[in-house]
Amino acid sequence: MQGPLPLVQDLVLIGGGHAHALVLRMWGMDPLPGVRLTVINPGPVAPYTGMLPGHIAGHYAREDLMIDLVRLARFAGARVILDRAVGIDREAKRVILGRRDPIGYDVASIDVGIASDLPQLAGAEHAVAAKPLGAYAEMWQSFVARRLPQPKLVVIGAGTGGVELAMASAFRLKAEGASPEVVLLERGEAALPGLGEGARAALLARLDSLGVRLMTGAEPARVEAERVVLADGRELASDFTLSVAGAQPQGWLRATGLALHEGFVSVGPELQTSDPAIFAAGDCAHLSHAPRPKAGVFAVREAPILLHNLRAALSGGRMRRYRPQRDYLKLISCGGKVAVADKFGKRLEGRWLWQLKDRIDRKFMEKFASYPAMTPDLPEVAATGLREALGAKPLCGGCGAKVGPGDLSAALSHLPAPVRGDVVWGRGDDAAVLRQGDGFQVLTTDHLRAFTHDAALMARITAVHATGDIWAMGAAPQAALAQITLPRMAPRMQAELLREIMEAASEVFSAAGADVLGGHTSIGAELTLGFTVTGLAERIIAKGGARPGDALVLTKALGTGVVLAAEMAGQPAPGLMLGEVVEQTYRRMVRPLGPAAAILAPEAHAMTDVTGFGLAGHLLEMLEASGCAGELDLASVPLLPGAERLSAAGHGSSLLPANRASALGRVRLTDSPRAALLFDPQTAGGLLAAVPAQAAERLVAELRALGEPAAVIGRVSEGAPILTVTG
Repeated sequence: MQGPLPLVQDLVLIGGGHAHALVLRMWGMDPLPGVRLTVINPGPVAPYTGMLPGHIAGHYAREDLMIDLVRLARFAGARVILDRAVGIDREAKRVILGRRDPIGYDVASIDVGIASDLPQLAGAEHAVAAKPLGAYAEMWQSFVARRLPQPKLVVIGAGTGGVELAMASAFRLKAEGASPEVVLLERGEAALPGLGEGARAALLARLDSLGVRLMTGAEPARVEAERVVLADGRELASDFTLSVAGAQPQGWLRATGLALHEGFVSVGPELQTSDPAIFAAGDCAHLSHAPRPKAGVFAVREAPILLHNLRAALSGGRMRRYRPQRDYLKLISCGGKVAVADKFGKRLEGRWLWQLKDRIDRKFMEKFASYPAMTPDLPEVAATGLREALGAKPLCGGCGAKVGPGDLSAALSHLPAPVRGDVVWGRGDDAAVLRQGDGFQVLTTDHLRAFTHDAALMARITAVHATGDIWAMGAAPQAALAQITLPRMAPRMQAELLREIMEAASEVFSAAGADVLGGHTSIGAELTLGFTVTGLAERIIAKGGARPGDALVLTKALGTGVVLAAEMAGQPAPGLMLGEVVEQTYRRMVRPLGPAAAILAPEAHAMTDVTGFGLAGHLLEMLEASGCAGELDLASVPLLPGAERLSAAGHGSSLLPANRASALGRVRLTDSPRAALLFDPQTAGGLLAAVPAQAAERLVAELRALGEPAAVIGRVSEGAPILTVTG
């Protein structure tokens, strides 16, 4: 049977600008077979510039103007690398990143936007740059939340962007009940260069009506924490200084060796740079054949040409030329829901123009609100039960792809009991335990179906997950063997992928004190990673051993299963930026359990790691092994950001129903979205320990000092192994 087509070339999109976002969406509709697509961006979301003034003015919520790159990449089948590009090694064809190993490419495209900071200005660190937009938007909301009665703002730069943001700021602060003093500085003799006289006059009148003071011929010499000092010695008090003074290119582009124009990447009509394997679009690019001002409208219209030419470069096709329009309709919002239009020098203004701008902006963002389902239809004739076996949701990755506890227990029940004298115990606990001299060797294995195309990230998470059993039993990691199934790829891509995996995993194991000794590889339909790990211990901490009166301590927040399920489904989450939730989840998943185990092990009567069977399932195992009952305070259980809201929206792992069924009759609770997370399968989950009650608060304080969201979540009590959930 023919499986998935092999991957033979790498296309890397550097930056999540508007052109690249549109390329990703169009690629998802019609991917080029044989190409692995990667997008590199510092954060999981990218702001849409057109709605920023409306957000500053209070008309749009933050999520209204953010493109979720993680959701978009899932639709496009792309790998997401959350890091900042800092260079390109063109000879080796690698993108240099800030925090991790370089990423190889066959064809690359740059769309990293611009900055508006003033690096040459003394004290520039005290000013907020309007670009990149994400940080500015967050700092602005924090400033508004201070609710200063007479806030003082200085906006440096009276071009279109500066004027628009000055009006938006004044409008918002007035709407909040403040009496703001907003000063707009322009180095030149006139504000709004490049606009027609009609539009310019209208905007100056709007500035005046909002009480914004325009100072022309004003050269800032220094920015301080609470003032801006001008070159002529005048001082302007400022609680919030904003820099919108022109377009600044990304500094790292200078070292690429690409042809530049005033720091921006020069491109020809095909959007190719001086290196035929590298393209560029958006504000970071200079159209050498048809120079235009920096404006989002050009990035949007470049996207179809860019996509066509990237595909042509990868497949040997013929390229198309990009011909930008000579002028475009500029719609400039004026704080309130009023806008001024400028095209061909004509003056138009009014509420209807703001409504037009609002419709245009919302129509653009609707492209990223939801994506068409691209799942293949079932054959007309198929075996009975196939549709039911596939289920309504995509198969999860990580622990969500494991066999349910009931089926697993039934299968293992037929295994013969150990007969070797050095086998202390086998099935039933977190790992096998072998006697070794005066101590013990712990042996465990774990494999995960990949839930991210970022193989290095997946390797780190899998290494932490596989070593969890070692730490949970009080052992020190000793050695690891890898078992890796790679997707079909060109040999050079397979070698590079394997290198990424092994280097990332080795970092985790080495930090834990274990050696990676090798392993086994095979080729399959998709990436699957596994590790067999050994550890050494003088004393074994088993699941049994919990005592009535013990406190139950959990070291990590729950919710990895529901977050990963929602991300794999690719559906929007009301009120959430799913990409940000996923990024926070990944950051928690890569945290190893070793430091927490070192705190808990000396005190724990029983301990386990919370993984595929969920908190309820693993706690029930502890209670059964200990012959005790348990009480759990649901309100005390820490949850990952967004997990409860995703659960309430109907998201859940494909393993969750089996986990629920396995606990039937053994858990007493009132069902709710929060309660459902007790059955959520955890990947790289935390430790669950039964500790003496008198030591619990001290242990939790020590764990929190490490940065873990640890909590006492319940207690062990006398009785049959039943879990009672309250709260």
